[in-house]
Order: sequence, then structure tokens, then C-alpha cells
Amino acid sequence: MRVLGLESSCDETAASVIDWDAARARARVLSDVVHTQAALHARFGGVVPELASRDHLQRALPVVDEALSSAGVTLAGLDGIAVTRGPGLVGALLVGVQLARGLALGAGKPLVGVNHLEGHLLAALLSENAPQLPFLGLVVSGGHTSLYDVRALGDVRPLGHTLDDAAGEAFDKAAKLLGLPYPGGAHIDRLAKGGDASAHAFPRGLARRARTQLDFSFSGLKTALLVHVQAHGVPEGQALADLCASYQEAICDALTSRAVRAAGQLRASRMVLCGGVAANSRLRALAQERCTRAGLELFLPAPKLCTDNGAMIAVAGAHRLARGVSETHLLADPGWRL
Repeated sequence: MRVLGLESSCDETAASVIDWDAARARARVLSDVVHTQAALHARFGGVVPELASRDHLQRALPVVDEALSSAGVTLAGLDGIAVTRGPGLVGALLVGVQLARGLALGAGKPLVGVNHLEGHLLAALLSENAPQLPFLGLVVSGGHTSLYDVRALGDVRPLGHTLDDAAGEAFDKAAKLLGLPYPGGAHIDRLAKGGDASAHAFPRGLARRARTQLDFSFSGLKTALLVHVQAHGVPEGQALADLCASYQEAICDALTSRAVRAAGQLRASRMVLCGGVAANSRLRALAQERCTRAGLELFLPAPKLCTDNGAMIAVAGAHRLARGVSETHLLADPGWRL
């Protein structure tokens, strides 16, 4: 079945058409169009919700038109439409949801709302070496850091969440403090490659909690960096690379150690690392190292599937559409927890 997926939860306007094979739970991407607002928000050092919403309004229809054209299909040739319903910025979500409702109504197609985080988790099904279910899922993005037990399509159970900042926020706020351009995570990753990760002993949040505890915390780490910069100033050259490497290592260590611990508690045999921060080179390397040591099979979606895209939303909606689900009166839900 052919499904159009729409994503507008934050600062990417994305649309994709996939061909979903329900029998195999696999998808073939026919088109994948993403417009990013990174340049729009760069001068503010972060996403401005009102600007994001206005840009979605301008970009949404052209992005959908391009996705349909690239896939060689029309609205009449679709079997259904999936759209991000939440979580996310309310204004941004409203643009995608209202557009999807209009398209579904006009074309007489079934419509389903998708949780953005489920989309990230199921993006792995778009890979050539897609994992079998069940699997442990670690979602690491700008606004979310969570662990999930993905038992089957539509059966996703939370294991732990960040109690404060998400890992992506910790990266971006650190980059802003260090005077690096937005989005900051990629710049920290680049600088860290030439740095010494043992140069500074940054804290690991909730390190003293019981081993059965699977939540995350990055606010203390962010504060530790602030205190260091207040005392020593923003370094340059090799010293800056060392600071970035040490800070990045603290985040990646906390993420991967808890994920492997969760896999042990679940007796899981495979893990999926996903979300925008899953494109971080050190996180991918450390996750692979620790999973190999623990006898876990690790699935890493390609970096372009880690960042927000319409294909992941189409996959997350396709398995519900295949069961005959349709939500005519769909509403945006910015606080929707998976």
C-alpha cells in the first residue's frame, strides 16, 4: 500500500511516499522531501516557534507536491495519509495536521495521526538491514531522550525518559555557551574528533541511582560546563576540542550505559538507536562498542533517517492504515507521550 507521510513537529517540513509491505513489515521509500529551517533559526541560536509555524505554512504544500511528483503518484493513487499529531510545537503541528485533514477529505483517503517518537523508532524499518521485532529502542533527539520496549507494531512501552534536558538540548545549549553556531550538536561532534575525552571529568547524571532506574538527566552536566566556563572562560584551539570531547563523552556514556543496562533487564537481543542525535559519530561508535561487548545486535539507521523526515511518519502510520484505522476528526496534541 502507498502511504503519504507528513512531518511538521518542529523545524523541518517533510513529506514522503512509501510502499508498505504489510506481510513483511517492510517499506520501500518512493520519495523523501525535507525542507529544513536551520538557516532561519540560526541567528536566534534556537528554534523560534512562531517563525517555525509561519515557515511550515509557506513550505508545506510545495513539499507535498514535490514528494508526490517524485514518487510518480497522485493523491488518488494513495492508500492513506499519515501525519505527525504530536509531540511538538503546537503551531507547527497544526499546520501539518490541518493540511493532512484537508488532503484526506478532498481525496477521500483514510487518515491516521502518528506519534513523532514512534516514527523515530520505526525509521529502522526503512533500512535494508531492518531489525526484527521486538527490540529495545533508544530515542535521542533535540527534545526527547527515552528508552522503549518495542514489542510489536503498535505495542511500544516506555522504560525511561529524561527528567530534565534532552541530550540534544544539552548539546545545543553547550554549543551556544561556547559560542558555536546553531545547530550546535554537529559542531561539538566535529571539534570533539580532535579532542581528548579524558581531559575533563564531567558528571554522569543519576549515576548513584539504583541499577534498575532507567531515566536520564543532563541538567547537572550542563551546569557543570557553565561553572567551568565561568571559572576559566571559553577556550580556543586544542583546549576547546578537549572540552567538547569530554562533554560529548559524558552524554554518550550516560546514554549507552543505560541502554545496554535496559537491554540486560529485558533480555533483549537487539537494540535500535534513533532520533536526530543518533547521527552523532561518537554516540554511534560507543553504542556499537558496548552492544558488541554485551552480545547485542545494534541497528543504526542512516543519518538521514535519524533526523525528522516524512518516511518515518508514513511507516508508523502504515501499519495502522493496513488494519483499517482512520481518524476523521484528528487533532494536534503537542504533549502526546508515547
